Amino acid sequence: MYTPAMTAPTSLTTTSDPLFLAFQTALAGRYSIDRELGRGGMGVVYLAREVHLDRLVAIKLLPPDLAARPALRERCLREAQLAAKLSHPHIIPIHSVNETDGFVYFVMAFVDGETLAQRVQTRGPLSGSDGARRLREVAWALGHAHGQGLVHRDVKPDNILIEAATGRALVADFGIAAATGDAHGDGVSGTPEFLSPEQALGRAIDARSDLYSMGATAFYALSGQLPFGGTSASELLARHVTEDAPPLATVGIAVPRKLAQRIDRCLAKDPAQRPATAQHLAEQLGVAIEQRRELPAALRAFVKRNGRMDGGGTVLGLLTTVVASVAAAKMIGIPTGVAVFTAGVATFAATFGVTAAKRLLDLGFTQHDLVPAFRAELESSREKRSTQPSRARGLVERALKRAAMIAGSTSIILLVLASTQESVAQMSIGMLALLGIALAVPAALGYVTLLQLRRDVAVEVWSAAWTGRMGAWAFPMARRWRGKRPMARAMTHRATELSLGMAAEQLFESLPKASRESLGDVPTLLQRRQRDAQLLRSRSGALQDGLHDGLQQSGTIRVHDDALRAERDAIDERLRETVSALETIRLSLLRLHAGSLSREAFTTHLDVAAEVSANVERLIDAQEEVHALLRDPSCI
Repeated sequence: MYTPAMTAPTSLTTTSDPLFLAFQTALAGRYSIDRELGRGGMGVVYLAREVHLDRLVAIKLLPPDLAARPALRERCLREAQLAAKLSHPHIIPIHSVNETDGFVYFVMAFVDGETLAQRVQTRGPLSGSDGARRLREVAWALGHAHGQGLVHRDVKPDNILIEAATGRALVADFGIAAATGDAHGDGVSGTPEFLSPEQALGRAIDARSDLYSMGATAFYALSGQLPFGGTSASELLARHVTEDAPPLATVGIAVPRKLAQRIDRCLAKDPAQRPATAQHLAEQLGVAIEQRRELPAALRAFVKRNGRMDGGGTVLGLLTTVVASVAAAKMIGIPTGVAVFTAGVATFAATFGVTAAKRLLDLGFTQHDLVPAFRAELESSREKRSTQPSRARGLVERALKRAAMIAGSTSIILLVLASTQESVAQMSIGMLALLGIALAVPAALGYVTLLQLRRDVAVEVWSAAWTGRMGAWAFPMARRWRGKRPMARAMTHRATELSLGMAAEQLFESLPKASRESLGDVPTLLQRRQRDAQLLRSRSGALQDGLHDGLQQSGTIRVHDDALRAERDAIDERLRETVSALETIRLSLLRLHAGSLSREAFTTHLDVAAEVSANVERLIDAQEEVHALLRDPSCI
């Protein structure tokens, strides 16, 4: 791998280096150099103390062979002086730009911390939330510089520092790559691993070139891998120009979907397809951060603990069920024992489900609130378990899975067969079935244990249960158990349609039984309207993302954006109608309670809501047909 990494010599090497001695002599009385921090192709960095102000500073010295070239020296000084005018909390400030006895150097603030490259090398890739936050800070810094007309030209992990005390990201070396870019007469400046295609071709560049380099930097920060590898600088440059970077989501590291899409967009070959500006990218990263809101404590507890059958009560209940089933099998027969065991497990699971749902309802939450709660927990878990299994572990995992399936299915077949046999044969076959179970259980536990290392199986299982049929059955049963007691007000991120639907359902349930029966299945109608609104809200968000990501710099793109905007507006209008229909039903139920609305008028309002739902379904179906045609190559 071609990596012109900066090296850090020992203190003894520093003090015996002729360059160090000559440079310190030139700076005597103004700066006292402590030691060399590192060196690379663009110069040497020293840690020094500014004598007059008695403060630590970092001094970057331009290589003497480059400083000896008048045109390059003047350009370097000019670019560095422009960079010194930048003032931003995420840019390392340049205190001064000097030329002394033939030495050209920049005095910068000293940051106690590590580079982003060092951070990834020592601790592994950044998590999605941590990465989004740091990348937004870098984007802010680049946006400020671009607004002042300055392009960095060498955005890379080595030029991003993480301050130890605050954790903030700071960008270093503005203007230095531009100053030394033609040092070898090829017009190419920057580091090959992170160069934009236009830089690699030696073409004129603008701020969007920095966004490509930032995309490559982000790719490395979040995955620990470079978007392109190569054995030489020329090979790397050729790949940047000719090959598409792999999508970040395909490299085996769990990264939030929207964050990965932002990074992929930065790595587009065509500058027009990248984000419009660094500030625009920072805003998008901010949205990705804000969407990861902290869940209320009750939902966190339910997702992690209260919604799972893994406590002491579960163990005791299962043990009781096993003892009862074994006793029934011995006294009456194996089929009866199996039936007792099945009935016991089903009864225990149903009791747990309704009880857990009732506790959540008592706190003011419904099944709908569990959808974003489990989604957030799964996303967080994927970040924590973002490692690829080794080949050997993968083979063991697959072998245990197959063994558990074969032994388990064989045991079931043997149990069924045993129920048709005489007592002696039944006992023999039953023992074989028990042996199969004895093999299947540890194999299944081993498989689940290995699977749990890369996926949170428990969260996936309980998410499917509570957001699926189990939750759809348990919550209505828990509502009947609670009776007409009002629900608590839960301060959560519940969408408007869910809040309206919940309020309307509570009002409906509090009506007399005769009135409820005369009005029909209102809860089902409310749930459908809520699902309509959620689907519309999701579609609108996806279209809005497309508009944010698209640029309007050519006629073709402008037409495409206009079509997206029209589609989004149609979706938003249907969303408003759907939410309005829910609001109308809620108000109508309130009037029914007050006696100021007849059941006939309420039925009319229900018909209007049904018509709105039909319009939503027609709109969604039409959009899906259009998207299917666009995906069909024969129609293009």
